[in-house]
Amino acid sequence: MTAPATLLDAARAVLRAAEPAEKIRLTRDAADAWASGALADVGAPGAPHRPARPAKPELMAPRDMPKRSKGGVRGRIALLHALAHIELNAIDLAWDILARFLGGPDPLPRAFIDDWIKVAVDEALHFELLEKRLGELRAAYGDLPAHDGLWRAAVMTADDLLDRLALVPMTHEARGLDTTPPTIDRLTANGDPDTVAVLDVIYRDEITHVAAGVRWFRHVCASRGLDPEAEYADRLKRLHPGGLKGPFNDDARAEAGMPAGWYEGAVG
Repeated sequence: MTAPATLLDAARAVLRAAEPAEKIRLTRDAADAWASGALADVGAPGAPHRPARPAKPELMAPRDMPKRSKGGVRGRIALLHALAHIELNAIDLAWDILARFLGGPDPLPRAFIDDWIKVAVDEALHFELLEKRLGELRAAYGDLPAHDGLWRAAVMTADDLLDRLALVPMTHEARGLDTTPPTIDRLTANGDPDTVAVLDVIYRDEITHVAAGVRWFRHVCASRGLDPEAEYADRLKRLHPGGLKGPFNDDARAEAGMPAGWYEGAVG
C-alpha cells in the first residue's frame, strides 16, 4: 500500500479502514509521520460521510438496543463493550475534525493538528485496553450489538467547527467526566481492580480531550468575534435540546478549563 502523501490523506485512510486493528495501526503511523516531518504537507480537506466499520458489532438505532446487563461478569462485559464502541468512534471523530475542518474558513495553527492527533492516539490506546480487558473476561468487541447514534453527532456538526467542538468534546466527552468516577467507585467496591485501572487511564486522558475542545472553541470564538460562554449556551440549546444531566464533576470540568457557569444553567 502506498504511504499517504499528506496528513489529510492519512486521516482519510484511518476513516476508511474498517477493522479496529488497522485503524489503530494507521493512526499511529500517521502520528509518527507527522511528528517526524514525513507528513509536512497538510493536504486538501474532505472526509467520507461516515467511517468504515467492521462486520461486527451489529449497529442498531439507540431505541432498538437491548437493555444492558448491570450485574456480575455479564454486566461488566456489557459496560466494557459499550465503552470500546465509544472509543472506536472517538478515533474516527478525532481524524474527522482534521479532515473536515482544516483548510476551512477558521484559521487553525499547527497546535490544533497536534492536539487532535494526540486525541486520536489516546483513543486508540483506550480501545486496545478495553479490548484486552474484554478478552480477559472471555469476550470480544463485536460480541454484542452497539448503537449507531454515536456518529450522529458528527453528521449533525459536519458544517461548523464550533458545532463540532460544542457537541462532541464539550458535551459528550465532558459527560464522561461526570459518569466515570462513580463507575470506578462501583467497580472498586465490587473488587475489579483490572477494569478500574483501564478506566483510570481513560478518565485522566479525557480531561485533556475536553480541555482541547474548550481551548479551540475559545480560539474559534475569538477569531469570529463571539462570546464563548453565550455561544456554547446557544449551540447547546440547538444541538442538545434535552439539556445536560447532572450531577456534574465540577473539579474535572474546571481542570479541563470549563467554567461552571457554562453548564450549570443547562440542566434538562
